[in-house]
Amino acid sequence: MVQFEVKKVKVLGVDLGGTNIKIGVLDELQPGNIERVYLYPTQEPIYECLEKAIDEVMSLHPDIKAIGIGTPGFVDRKKGSVKFASENLPGWSGTEVKQKLESRFHISVIVENDANVAALAEVIFGAAKGYNNALMLTLGTGVGGGVIIDGKILYGPNGAVGEFGHMTLYPEGHSCKCGRKGCQEQYVSGHSLARRIREANMDMTPEELMQSKEHNDTAAAIVNEFTYDLALSITSLQAAFDMEILVIGGGVSHSANYWFEDLNKNLKNLLFHPLRVEVAKLKNDAGIIGAAQLIFMEG
Repeated sequence: MVQFEVKKVKVLGVDLGGTNIKIGVLDELQPGNIERVYLYPTQEPIYECLEKAIDEVMSLHPDIKAIGIGTPGFVDRKKGSVKFASENLPGWSGTEVKQKLESRFHISVIVENDANVAALAEVIFGAAKGYNNALMLTLGTGVGGGVIIDGKILYGPNGAVGEFGHMTLYPEGHSCKCGRKGCQEQYVSGHSLARRIREANMDMTPEELMQSKEHNDTAAAIVNEFTYDLALSITSLQAAFDMEILVIGGGVSHSANYWFEDLNKNLKNLLFHPLRVEVAKLKNDAGIIGAAQLIFMEG
């Protein structure tokens, strides 16, 4: 009997963040499993930093066949360029990522918004596995997200689907860096928790706030306000997308065991109809896994 060797097709999944660049090596035989992760500090100029990091990983894994990249900002998927990125990534707006990397490494590159790839990963391998219509809400320093319809990422002509942080929650509310007032980002992000703590003249971190809410009335009130605003945001998203499940990810989700019950209490009185809400399972690996999955889905 002749036995044939099944060759692994290895790819890089790259999660570009304002603090770190995470690069994972994955293969299509086990697409949700990361073989190895490399971490590099994000430094300016950002493109040169990214290319250098990828070059170093490629030198250790010369059999890499393609690269998937998740990046903050509005992404032109066809061109693989960044149409707009915030000041967290100085000089990143307008970067022709796909063209530059393909010219340098001579392999296929796909570039996508980071929240979109995280949402894709959670639908295929994580908290939303088994659901074709899902929405991911990422709560970190800011607020973003991704929408999956019929198992595929929902796109718009400007690469801005999922910019939930800049939907208005309270007209004439707190000023946002986008230039408007009352954006969701000012009420349900990690930044908003820090602001609420300062306004209450409390000397503690957001995590300490969560831990103290059972015996501190002021902390309990802040957590209730935060989760009410989050519930209000979720109901608006439900009205727009009618998703089967909503997954909450990002840094704020790591403390969900302290506030998830409060959120469910507020949701109970606000939802149009029952909605499954889950905390992301893949945590910090979602960006890497989702970016690589872009390659595997393209075949």
